[in-house]
Amino acid sequence: MTGDILILGASGKMGPSLSALCRRASDAAGLARRVIAVSRRQISVSGVDSLSCDLLDRAQVEKLPDCPNVLYLAGRKFGSTGNPELTWAMNTVVPAIVAERFRNSRIVVFSTGNVYPLRRLADGGSKETDPPAPVGEYAQSCLGRERVFEYFSGALGLQCLLFRLNYAVDLRYGVLVDLAGKIWNGEPVPLAVPAFNVIWQRDANSYALRSLEYCASPPRILNITGAETFRVRDCAAFFAARFGKPCRFEGEEGSTALLSDAAVSHALLGPPAVSGADLLERVAQWTEAGGVTLNKPTHFEVSDGRF
Repeated sequence: MTGDILILGASGKMGPSLSALCRRASDAAGLARRVIAVSRRQISVSGVDSLSCDLLDRAQVEKLPDCPNVLYLAGRKFGSTGNPELTWAMNTVVPAIVAERFRNSRIVVFSTGNVYPLRRLADGGSKETDPPAPVGEYAQSCLGRERVFEYFSGALGLQCLLFRLNYAVDLRYGVLVDLAGKIWNGEPVPLAVPAFNVIWQRDANSYALRSLEYCASPPRILNITGAETFRVRDCAAFFAARFGKPCRFEGEEGSTALLSDAAVSHALLGPPAVSGADLLERVAQWTEAGGVTLNKPTHFEVSDGRF
C-alpha cells in the first residue's frame, strides 16, 4: 500500500491502538509514510502526527491534509437516548462532510452490527447480504452513516468499505470485561440478551488497516467479529469457577441477540489471531490482577436499542 494514512476520530477506545498499529506496520514495511491521528482531543502515540479537529466544522475539515488512505472511526453511541440530535449529527452530518472532502481517497468506514435485526440463536449471525433492520435511534443513525457514504460513493465514485464491527474487546473494556467484573464484584448478570460476538481489538485493528485494499464503489460490506458465539450463561459460569465466586443471574433469558456472521472477512483476510478461549483467559487474568478498566460499560444487555 502506498501513501499516508489519516485516522479520523482517533481518540476513542480503538483509535490510539489502531494508530500505533499503522505506524508499526509502515515501519516494518520500510515505508516513510505519515500516520495522522485526528480528533478533538489530540492523542500521543510515538511516530504518529496528532491533529485537533472538530469534524462537524466543515472549515476545519477542509484544512486537513490530503491522504489517499482514510480510516473513519468517528461516531457517537452512548448518551444517544438523552441527546439524539447530537448522535444524528455525528453519525450522518459528519460523514457527508468527510465524504465530500476526501472524495479522492479510499475510506474504511467503521460501522456496527447494530444495523442488523436481533436474531434467534439457532439461526446464526446476520450476513452481509441480509437487509438492515436497526432497532433504536443509535442503530438507525448508524445505518444513516452507511447510507450517506453509499450516496457519495455513487455520486462521486468514492471508494469505501463499510466495516460492520461487533464488538471489539481488550483488557480494559468490552462485554467480557463487563461480565468478569460482575462476577468478581458479586453482581447479578442480566440475561435479557443471551449471547454475543466479540473480537480482540488488535485483530479488529488489523482487519481495518488491511480492508483499505478492498474499498470499492459501490461500497463493499464486511462483518468483523470473532468466529465464536458466546453464551452469557457460559461466560458467567467460566468466570465464577475461575474466581471461586458465586454466579447469580437476573431477568428472564431472552431468545434473540445481535449476532453477525464474519465468515466472509475471515475467508478474505484470515481468521482472528486470538481465539475466544484465549480472550476469556486473558480477561480472567486481568480481572484477578486488578487491572485497570476504562469504566465504560457496553450495556450488552440492552435489547431495545436505547443506549
